[in-house]
Amino acid sequence: MRLRTVLATATAALAATTALTAAAPATATPAAVDSATHHACSPSVSIDRFSDALDKTTYEGTFVGNFSALAVDRDGSLAALADRSSLFGLDARTLQPERVVQLADEKGAALDSEGLVVDRDGTRLITSETEPSIRRYSRDGRILDRLPVPSSLLVAPAGRATSNQTFEGLTLLPGGRTLVASMENAISGDSTDLVRFQTWTRTKGDHFRLGAQYAYRIDAGLGVPEVQATPDGRLLVLERGFTAGVGNTVRLYLADPRRATDTSGIENLTGQAGVRVIKKRLLADIADCPSLGATAKQPQPNPLLDNIEGMTITGRDRGRLKVLLVSDDNQGATQTTRFYYLRVRV
Repeated sequence: MRLRTVLATATAALAATTALTAAAPATATPAAVDSATHHACSPSVSIDRFSDALDKTTYEGTFVGNFSALAVDRDGSLAALADRSSLFGLDARTLQPERVVQLADEKGAALDSEGLVVDRDGTRLITSETEPSIRRYSRDGRILDRLPVPSSLLVAPAGRATSNQTFEGLTLLPGGRTLVASMENAISGDSTDLVRFQTWTRTKGDHFRLGAQYAYRIDAGLGVPEVQATPDGRLLVLERGFTAGVGNTVRLYLADPRRATDTSGIENLTGQAGVRVIKKRLLADIADCPSLGATAKQPQPNPLLDNIEGMTITGRDRGRLKVLLVSDDNQGATQTTRFYYLRVRV
């Protein structure tokens, strides 16, 4: 999303991403080390390297940036979604663009494209914050299907959501039968620290019907720009915020929705008794990572930080998940398109 002030299944994605395990930085950044201790952000998270290789570049006349989501494609390449209706294919090792497809809605209008899943047949499930919506696209950008959305999650006046604060994250749980979308911020009538995670269940013909809904409690001043399923059915959740003159806050959580209350029938979430929210545990505050020589174009608590918005799991290494993050530069002079290579123990 344009930040203001304020998996196939996961298992299939891991199997398809052996090419990513050898990914090297595309800019002059410090090399990865054998011991995660040297690059530790926390006891659970370390950072190998970062890359600014794509910052302020173009490909076939299209600006490369505004990235809001990442996914591993079936051929092992990276799919990188821009929030201005472009879907790029990137080389997994160099990050260089290999293809780009322009997306649109049924009337040919541009999307505010935010969440991305590459389904088991190679089609793309993509959210747009505009309504919000989730559509299925072919590899060449044709609309194949559109998923139902609860009326309460639609942008006002059709529903209770705030414009630009809707479906930011999208992921498939292991097994590929359950799709999860995360709202970025609360809807009207809910406590401001509770956001809704909506699920869908796969039906015949690879369609999806509405499923359970859960409440997730965000930290003060932050929202949810991305979620990613882990192989055991839990979720990696990014929380992010921005303060002018200070910079970004980006935290990575491990969340478990498996014992949370289904809130689809609860009109207003106010922290009432009997509602079990999704449990979460802080894995790392990205500001605590070593800067690795990074520079920032505006004030930041750590020059490594930027407007981090996309995330995907690219493989495993010695018991840790390999997680790739990307920042959304909003095509602006004070922000950077930056990729972050993390190792996460869950």
